[in-house]
Amino acid sequence: MKTLTSVAVCAAVLSATMASAQSQASPGDPALSFTLRGGVSSGPAYFGSEDYEYGPDLGFRFHSINIGPLAFGDPDPQAPKRGLGLGGSFRYIGLRDASEHDLLTGLDDIDPAYELGLGLSYATQNFSAFADLRQGFGGHQGVVGEMGADVILRASDAVTLTMGPRALFGDAEFADTYFGVSGSEASALNPAYDADGGLVSVGAEFVMTYQINEDWGIETGLTWDRYMNDAADSPIVENGRRDDLGARVGLTRNFQLGF
Repeated sequence: MKTLTSVAVCAAVLSATMASAQSQASPGDPALSFTLRGGVSSGPAYFGSEDYEYGPDLGFRFHSINIGPLAFGDPDPQAPKRGLGLGGSFRYIGLRDASEHDLLTGLDDIDPAYELGLGLSYATQNFSAFADLRQGFGGHQGVVGEMGADVILRASDAVTLTMGPRALFGDAEFADTYFGVSGSEASALNPAYDADGGLVSVGAEFVMTYQINEDWGIETGLTWDRYMNDAADSPIVENGRRDDLGARVGLTRNFQLGF
């Protein structure tokens, strides 16, 4: 079975707050503070797939930097993020191999894609929101945007719950790559279809984190996405599933490095 790093779903997310309205780094703080996450995840084999697969889950969160004139962020990974932030955004979309799925018979394979970009975020004690913009490389060269917001509930000093809506947008290049069917690919199963850009999906995410101690924690997440507009009308989705579900669980490790 393929891993999630080889299928058309997000397998890793980079979210690094690079600026904050309330910078708290001081000369005595570590040079770098960040959190790594590693575990297992489950999700659809490709956009709109009926088949679900398991694979690795990877994540990275940046907290602070304190190197020379660069001093911002809070080295405490448990400190609530507040104010406006600028961050990096990364998504990996793996190979779509038509030979492994009967519902993709006749369609071209799609190479793995990497999406790189930036995003803005805003956070208060019990609320956060973000908007990311990414450029694709490899399997698609389109532009995608992602927006979301979360309610943050701190059930205890160790348990934090976040939940809120999500929306994914893509230009015509992105939409036609994953939801379009060219004339040379067309068949009775998947007739020719030209997918335009716009709102690709809406959904929600629920995340629970449990901090075991200062360094180690457990993070679990559930996602739901429903395809919209041209993505929903694609024969690829109509032959498969309009609603995608995902789940992940992993260990987190906080790092504070001094140079």
